[in-house]
Amino acid sequence: MRRVTSNPDNRAVPLVLLHGLLGDGRDWQGVIDALPGIECHALDLPGHGRNRSHRVSGFDEANAWLCGELAARGIRRYRLAGYSLGGRLALYHASQAPAGLQALLLENCHPGLPAAERAARIAHDEIWARRFEDGPLAEVLADWYRQPVFADLDENGRARQIARRLGNDGRAVAAMLRATSLGKQPDLAPWLRTAARAAPPLPVTWISGSRDQKFHSLACQLVEQGCNINHLALDGGHNLHADQPERFAACLHDWHGST
Repeated sequence: MRRVTSNPDNRAVPLVLLHGLLGDGRDWQGVIDALPGIECHALDLPGHGRNRSHRVSGFDEANAWLCGELAARGIRRYRLAGYSLGGRLALYHASQAPAGLQALLLENCHPGLPAAERAARIAHDEIWARRFEDGPLAEVLADWYRQPVFADLDENGRARQIARRLGNDGRAVAAMLRATSLGKQPDLAPWLRTAARAAPPLPVTWISGSRDQKFHSLACQLVEQGCNINHLALDGGHNLHADQPERFAACLHDWHGST
């Protein structure tokens, strides 16, 4: 684990937050409320929230959208944090070497699949995309939150998540799922290993939930492979910032003020 020291100059650097599939910028409100004094920008991804009518065709267009959002807000230096899909978009953005990015934090994020596994993942995501397009949203969400990655949710937690996501447009979700399928994402683990030797290296913090077996194992594997990450494990599942916003905000606060 990388040693962390305080840097007061970082407090003036805006924090940009990217949510996961089916969410919107409001998902971060509990975290933002616990971060007084830090300028936060919780964006709505394409196909979500106020940007539900916006479509992107892939990671390059999603990155162009993010760059446009930053420019529209006059953000030139920033720290970027993303959860799940938002983390994958943040990681891709960082791999394009944007000049103003100061540090990266990823929550339960996937670095990308080997080429041999991508076609199967695209086919898997296409099945879900068709369901979001054609099925009753409540039924699709009920099945979505029964996937193993959400195993930490009990019946009440699952019901709350479904209720929060019923405002989505199924067709918009389907379009974003197709455009940003994990099968279309490059494997960025090699970039993370290269970034460890860059001058100066980009600080990358990777937070995983110890009860999210899949994503916690992925983070541990990246450490073993010598990737440029400071891995922090919290006692929780897939959606840490929603389940324990104050604890997650404490991690963000320490990271935002670190060198």
